[in-house]
Amino acid sequence: MATTALFFLFAGLAIACAISTVYHKNPLYSAVSLIGVFVSLSCIYITLAAPFIAAVQVLVYAGAIMVLVVFVIMLLNLDDDKPLQRLNYLYAVGAGLGLILLVQTFFIFYAVVKAPNKPQEESGVGKTLSIGSAMYTEYLLPVEIVGVLLLMAIIGGVILARRLSQPELELVVDNELEKRHENDQDDFRIAM
Repeated sequence: MATTALFFLFAGLAIACAISTVYHKNPLYSAVSLIGVFVSLSCIYITLAAPFIAAVQVLVYAGAIMVLVVFVIMLLNLDDDKPLQRLNYLYAVGAGLGLILLVQTFFIFYAVVKAPNKPQEESGVGKTLSIGSAMYTEYLLPVEIVGVLLLMAIIGGVILARRLSQPELELVVDNELEKRHENDQDDFRIAM
């Protein structure tokens, strides 16, 4: 009974944060609300006895992905836009689709309540031990392939991020030294 109450509490919090994500006009507030959605989903995973997925949800989505999103939002330095008046009909379309979604939700809830309760056997699905043992025994080759692909992506990103090749870099250093009139003194350039 307590897990059901916690499930509905975290589900309500996730829905409230999702509505807040869509409602705010400031993208930074929307990103913080989306972090609330991710943390609420992580708590729901904990109530469903899947601690590994909950930890991954917090680390990957609420941590890494949202830090990148907030970084891009702050980097863009978006100004407040004036609202568009020509798209007002979309409010009615959104309200209609939301009503249809609400009816579907109540139908699914009714169908689950009326379904016969069958005792379920305890399984190790979603547990850290079962995921780890499957990942490093049965699925070892795909895990290694993904690791190599990620390493290749990191190396490719580093190569693409280099802005200047070696001769252009030496030219920039020489031009900077000429501007400072430091040719008379010792040359403190790094050997390249």
